Amino acid sequence: MELVKNLSVGVISAGFMVLGTAAQALSVTLTYDRSIGSPGFGPGQLFVPQGITVDDAGNTLISNGRGLNPDGSFNPNIGNKVEVFNPKGKYIGAIGKGGKGPGEFDEPSALEISPQTKNLYVGDVFNNRVNVFDPKGNFVKSFGTFGGLKEGRAFFGPSGVTFDKTGNVYVGDFSGDKINKYTKNGELISSIGTTGTEPGQFQGPAGLRISPVSGNFFVSDQFNNRVQVLTPEGKSILTFGKQGTGDGEFNQPIGLEVDEFENIYVADSINSRVQVFDKNGKFLTAFGKPSGATPPKLGEPPFGDPLDLTPGTFNWTGGTAYKDGKLYVGDFFQGRVQVLSVEGAAPVPEPVSTFGFVLFGVGATAVKIQKNRQKKTVSLEKELAKTAV
Repeated sequence: MELVKNLSVGVISAGFMVLGTAAQALSVTLTYDRSIGSPGFGPGQLFVPQGITVDDAGNTLISNGRGLNPDGSFNPNIGNKVEVFNPKGKYIGAIGKGGKGPGEFDEPSALEISPQTKNLYVGDVFNNRVNVFDPKGNFVKSFGTFGGLKEGRAFFGPSGVTFDKTGNVYVGDFSGDKINKYTKNGELISSIGTTGTEPGQFQGPAGLRISPVSGNFFVSDQFNNRVQVLTPEGKSILTFGKQGTGDGEFNQPIGLEVDEFENIYVADSINSRVQVFDKNGKFLTAFGKPSGATPPKLGEPPFGDPLDLTPGTFNWTGGTAYKDGKLYVGDFFQGRVQVLSVEGAAPVPEPVSTFGFVLFGVGATAVKIQKNRQKKTVSLEKELAKTAV
């Protein structure tokens, strides 16, 4: 349990004020809730789910693999779509299809929904662009140019996607080792980062989120095996992690999420687990264990052999999403998304010293944080039911 000292002010009804020392205590736990999708190539089935997001109506959108024949040649009719599941996990249809044309994919990757326009932004790896769709799943436009394949890396192109409060969109350029800032219309404004191992430099920026609290950037720096925190201007203010298998160590972190309390959730991909940290990079907990199966090689079917679909077992953790106390984690080589319940994420005041007197029977004061959760929901179910495969 992490303790961070704060100053607590207790106001007594008789008009007296007492100052006391209190602590912020975190005891985060992750527990398995359910799974979405199953391994395979048919409707509602998944392989190498790379990106995950959840819309305001509770539908889960998942980027579904690159279509390849057994000989490794491209087959646009396999995968290459954003699969959509309703809040109960029922498959309701898809957005996009495989190909090179407008609104088509050759390996969809990270995806995210703009809080302002509700448009969906999806990385399109081999087409080297980002595809944008409206809330009904209609193609709007494509934008961006990203670096190509680098030696020693199996992935390239657009990686993480996130938005600031003004609607600008930030997209990781995985091979370019930078983060590009665009207007919501896809016009390039600036870039953050260069190639290297120093603070503020990257080797494969993968997961990317802007804190809803501070506005800082949180980035999983995959081949540096660390997480970086940067100011909105791109200045590095914190790095943590190193290569390894222990608590707080990584083996190529990919997905990353930041909750409303600035807790950080990291998909520690090859270690097949999720690790949780507080905003200062202090390790809190971990969840998940490896299946024991060897990941597939290029040209092989995209599943581990054998599959182990036991809850909490992963064959690499990949894309992530966080929504309303639930963490969504891609089980990369097992064709599913595991949904985890997050508990204990909120800081809870705890007394670390006691007063030697009692005034008017004063007890502990509980402070409740209330949030307006009334949101305008956008449901895709009716639209997608018309085109469901």
